[in-house]
Amino acid sequence: MARVAKPKPQKTLEQTLWEAADKLRGNQEPSEYKHVVLGLVFLKYISDRFTERRTALEAELAADGLDAEAIAEFLEDRDEYTSQNVFWVPETARWEYVLGRAKLPTIGQDIDKAMDAIEKENASVRGVLPRNYGRDGLDKKRLGELVDLIGSIGFTSTDDHGADDVLGRVYEYFLGQFAGKETGKDAGAFYTPRSVVKTLVEMLEPYSGRVYDPACGSGGMFVQSAEFVKAHGGKRSDISVYGQEFTDTTWKLAKMNLALRGIEADLGEKSDDSFVNDLHPDLRADYVIANPPFNVSDWWDAKLANDPRWKYGTPPKGNANFAWVQHFIHHLSPKGTAGFVLANGSLSSKSGGEGEIRENLVRAGLVDCIVAMPDKLFFNTGIPVALWFVSKDRGGNGHRERQGEVLFIDARKLGTMESRRLRVLDDDDIAKIADTYHAWRNHDGGYEDVPGFAKAATLDEIEKHDFVLTPGRYVGVEEAEADDEPIDEKITRLTSELLAEFDRGAELERIVREKLAGLK
Repeated sequence: MARVAKPKPQKTLEQTLWEAADKLRGNQEPSEYKHVVLGLVFLKYISDRFTERRTALEAELAADGLDAEAIAEFLEDRDEYTSQNVFWVPETARWEYVLGRAKLPTIGQDIDKAMDAIEKENASVRGVLPRNYGRDGLDKKRLGELVDLIGSIGFTSTDDHGADDVLGRVYEYFLGQFAGKETGKDAGAFYTPRSVVKTLVEMLEPYSGRVYDPACGSGGMFVQSAEFVKAHGGKRSDISVYGQEFTDTTWKLAKMNLALRGIEADLGEKSDDSFVNDLHPDLRADYVIANPPFNVSDWWDAKLANDPRWKYGTPPKGNANFAWVQHFIHHLSPKGTAGFVLANGSLSSKSGGEGEIRENLVRAGLVDCIVAMPDKLFFNTGIPVALWFVSKDRGGNGHRERQGEVLFIDARKLGTMESRRLRVLDDDDIAKIADTYHAWRNHDGGYEDVPGFAKAATLDEIEKHDFVLTPGRYVGVEEAEADDEPIDEKITRLTSELLAEFDRGAELERIVREKLAGLK
């Protein structure tokens, strides 16, 4: 019987781009070549979307009976593209033009000129696109091969890579590959896995209003929030986006990422420290959604000593976790809710006054819900995390009966391993968590405690646990299925099953011995 060849597994976008980046190994430092690749991905992405819109527009105009001259004129009308949230891409920046020059020694200069042309025509990315492709230290032969390889990836709306946080995904993958090197150690601060972001967004439900992330990384929180609004029949303009990012290259990438999606965002005029130089001091947001860097130890500045944000206690100088929590609360509107990721240590730590701050937050009725998440959700750190939800509006929106309670959800058993090192939550997992939260928040939502998974704990119960907020302390153990089989019958049944397995094992051993004897 002919052996059927197994189909080769399809390479993921990330794997393809890692191979692309690998072409630059030895010629560029890892911290440099990821920016080389990401700039080209951006160029290819906007060019593919431009070409897709151009093709559709040409078909529309032909169907309307316009002649070739009129069609050609319309095809060069930038408003026909920008009105559809598509970048206007000048001719010398279109991918087919760049690809045609990939083998020339001037390819680096050609790419730099393409970036200049795009910035000139599109204000949303002015001053943020990567440059310096023409520098002497960048091997032009390898750069040309990189252009060829990226040219094989499609980014239209019908491609697998056309509707996602593309730049964030690729950057996260690169940081994961660099894990252990200096460039990889802060990946958690840069990019939050999609299933974690989606869980936050599905629980917060930001249908409209002001959305704020003061540690916005590549802007993935905003992308998912906008997708949520769109999925529920709204327009992306229903939410106003505000953010801040400390690292300059990451701030630029966020601007690029949001521009790709047609999301207008106020990320400030530059990158900056959210604690020392808050770029949105007067903002009071309806939703805060964030994944701040975990356990940052060098965040303190003398200017912060008597900051009005520390209403519930001055955070320890050696850990920024509760500085972030209070920064989020400070920026909430009177009806606002925040959802954010913190390391599990934030649930129980008492060092530097953290226990007192946590107690003050609970007593003030701000802590809404704590979700213990599974491990291995992040590319390059196995650190377990929790989702916190704090709300200033616990007395409204059907929430009145839940005052004096905190909902604890233990989701550590959810998720499936996508690879040996990475776990993901699927839509059913996310719905289980979000639906439980929504049922609890709405007093007529039919909420009931689920042993081993969810528990609405009172202030007295939390006080008995000394204001430690680890969900496992509250949810108890999962109820075992009832077993009505009498013990003597169970022993007889199990003994019979075991002896049958022994017999089966002996038969298999006999067959194997015969086969081996036949080989002599």
